[in-house]
Amino acid sequence: MMAFDAVLLDLDGTLLDTIPDLANAANAMRDELGMPPLATEVIATYVGKGTENLVHRSLSNNPNGNIPDANELAAGLEIFNRHYHVLNGDLAQLYPGALDGLQAFQKAGLKMAIVTNKPTEFTLPLLKRTGIDRYFDHVVCGDTCIEKKPHPMPMLHACQLLQVNPENALAIGDSVNDALAARAANIAVLAVPYGYNEGMDVRTLEVDDIVMSINEAAQWALRI
Repeated sequence: MMAFDAVLLDLDGTLLDTIPDLANAANAMRDELGMPPLATEVIATYVGKGTENLVHRSLSNNPNGNIPDANELAAGLEIFNRHYHVLNGDLAQLYPGALDGLQAFQKAGLKMAIVTNKPTEFTLPLLKRTGIDRYFDHVVCGDTCIEKKPHPMPMLHACQLLQVNPENALAIGDSVNDALAARAANIAVLAVPYGYNEGMDVRTLEVDDIVMSINEAAQWALRI
């Protein structure tokens, strides 16, 4: 008897390496505002809690330690979004084993949903451009619910859309946001070690297991 009826997958850092595009957009924003570029590895630690958080932290990285006010943040977001609309998907790559894992879950008959903190306006084109949109029954984005991960609401909303009980779902992600959201929603959760996790070691997360790829996650979930 199969343990799971559905899989809830994070996007950035779990299925796709999107850091190059995000970093290029963040640095294009900084350049437009007269700020020097940041290293890609630094910007990678800002990813996970949504675009607004990424922009806020990118703008806060300055010699004076100035924190952007509401107007500066809004202006930064507008600039970032304009650049990211152009760059979104340019350099994004599926992680090794991601496609095999999606195909294994699909072949086993599990329902699948994306649960991401990325805004809808960027998520849907990215899924289409990378050719993985066809694997998902539903997509829950950072602006779908009034709360983002690490709040459990997006995970629970995905379960409702898929018509599965949370205890029959499996979440897969790369960060503390995924782990906390899944735990609070009473959903089993696996972590992959190659993602972003805001610069923290994935082994510090409270998860059911750490798997090396989405394909390995499928093997873990589908074992009898």
